[in-house]
Amino acid sequence: MIGGGSWATSIIKMLSDNTTEKDIFWWMRNDEAIDHIKKFKHNPNYISSVEINLPHHHLSSNLKEIISNADYIILNVPAAFLKNTLAGINSADLKGKKIISAIKGIVPEDNLIIGEFLNEKYGIPYHDILVLSGPCHAEEVALEKLSYLTIACTDLELATKFATFLKTRYINTNISDDIFGTEYAAVLKNIYAVASGICHGVGYGDNFQAVLISNAIREISRFVDAVHPINRDIKESAYLGDLLVTAYSQFSRNRTFGNMVGKGYTVKSAQLEMNMIAEGYYATKCIHLKNKQYEVDMPICDAVYKILYEGSTPYKAMKLLTEKLN
Repeated sequence: MIGGGSWATSIIKMLSDNTTEKDIFWWMRNDEAIDHIKKFKHNPNYISSVEINLPHHHLSSNLKEIISNADYIILNVPAAFLKNTLAGINSADLKGKKIISAIKGIVPEDNLIIGEFLNEKYGIPYHDILVLSGPCHAEEVALEKLSYLTIACTDLELATKFATFLKTRYINTNISDDIFGTEYAAVLKNIYAVASGICHGVGYGDNFQAVLISNAIREISRFVDAVHPINRDIKESAYLGDLLVTAYSQFSRNRTFGNMVGKGYTVKSAQLEMNMIAEGYYATKCIHLKNKQYEVDMPICDAVYKILYEGSTPYKAMKLLTEKLN
């Protein structure tokens, strides 16, 4: 596991609660947090209610050491920081490893989703790349509320095998071969969650939210079909379900971020007050740039871009958006 946030802690919990005994190698940047976990058996910064079963856990701030000992590598750092995190790692270090992306974002400098980044920068074949998607919030995993995960990989046998590592009495798993569609959908749903939060912040109610999200799933469908046209059911949990939970949940940091912007916070002040990364902020610019190639009709994404990057007022941008939805 590479990463120390709330989702990383919840994945550790799933792996620990699985009946299959396995050694878990966990990289965290913060040595103080590592010492705290070893002493008190919980993450001091995220989901601190989760007890971490130390006998099968090996924590270190030495990334090369963690990678060398692992067969499966789960990436769970914000997409904006992934390139810097892997700066000391080369293709040889990752050769033969199965790489699982639990990141819901795009690498900003390269404007690539995580699978594309790993393939282009490290030569990892797509059949060794897995995408972990929801609908699933880390906070509910910590509470052991029934949740569903989708594991996508072009190698369905590998996806099935990894799914067995995560399945517990409170986690059900699905598999998919759509690594591009599920990853882009996971990126896009964060943008729509920001939009949902902005609308709430400026005073729109549940009726409009329903219209917003029904249009959002159609935007997702148009975009992923343009980027990677295969036969997929956009109503499946990995697409529609993940969108719904991110747009509506009290745990959604992207919705929270959007709500703050809608209420009048500047983008910078909202980011500082949250003290967490809202992937939708970076994703908005990345998708805006990428869509110059595909020219998909995406009025919601365009409205969020104008608010976050062009200085449009939330009320004005959302008022104009209401005239484009149906």
